[in-house]
Amino acid sequence: MHKALYTKLISLLYNSGSIHIGSCLSCFDFLIETLLSQMKKDDRIILSKGHAAPSLYVLLNHLKKISDISLASYLKDDTKLSAHPAPNAFNDIVAFHSGSLGHGLSLSCGVAEGMIYKARMKKQKKVPRIYCLISDGECNEGQVWEAAQYASKRKLNNLIVLVDKNGYQALDRTINVLGDPTKKERWEVFGFDTFEIDGHDSKKIKKVFKKINSSLNKKPKVIIFNTIKGKGISFMENKLEWHYNQMNKEQYEKALEEINKL
Repeated sequence: MHKALYTKLISLLYNSGSIHIGSCLSCFDFLIETLLSQMKKDDRIILSKGHAAPSLYVLLNHLKKISDISLASYLKDDTKLSAHPAPNAFNDIVAFHSGSLGHGLSLSCGVAEGMIYKARMKKQKKVPRIYCLISDGECNEGQVWEAAQYASKRKLNNLIVLVDKNGYQALDRTINVLGDPTKKERWEVFGFDTFEIDGHDSKKIKKVFKKINSSLNKKPKVIIFNTIKGKGISFMENKLEWHYNQMNKEQYEKALEEINKL
């Protein structure tokens, strides 16, 4: 665990009075690997799961794309750092800015195809990648699967879909709403090169990206990350209420204490 980054994230969430804490923690480990180790200069990311924006902002701050002053302005008046990523704030790394769930994969398909065409026109051998982070809950939406069909048909092998499968959505466990929408077999049927791993195991995360990086096929890729909502904070883990709760001072101090012990 990257303790310093986790501490910064927890502090940002507490000081801003933010919600969606559990959602930010479930995807943070594989976002760290994606942004800090995998993404190259011309690669882009779309945070379709826009309510995890604080996790993205902390990593952009680490990459010096966001200043400390700007990070501290999260959710404040006149900030660029709104609850969901705002338009035109970080175009050099974030390809599009999200709000309503379910649209990110469609947008990513367009970006992926544009990257392929641009590379072809410039006669570049290396095509940039677009990474798209989606939640398991939003996979209930039909638009996700329309986009998946398109990605497969168009052989968008520079599209990497990152599924945060934490098992919860707004009001219930995901499986209780419409069943499991993110089964490995479903993505395979839709023509994706499909991987499923523990989304909190850094060694496994690095290993799966290594497999993708060595792949020569023309399939789009998807990694299903099995994660824990509220990961790392005992009183938040697998608790639906931490989709909405704000931390009080006592909870904040307890969270920092637990992170420092890991």
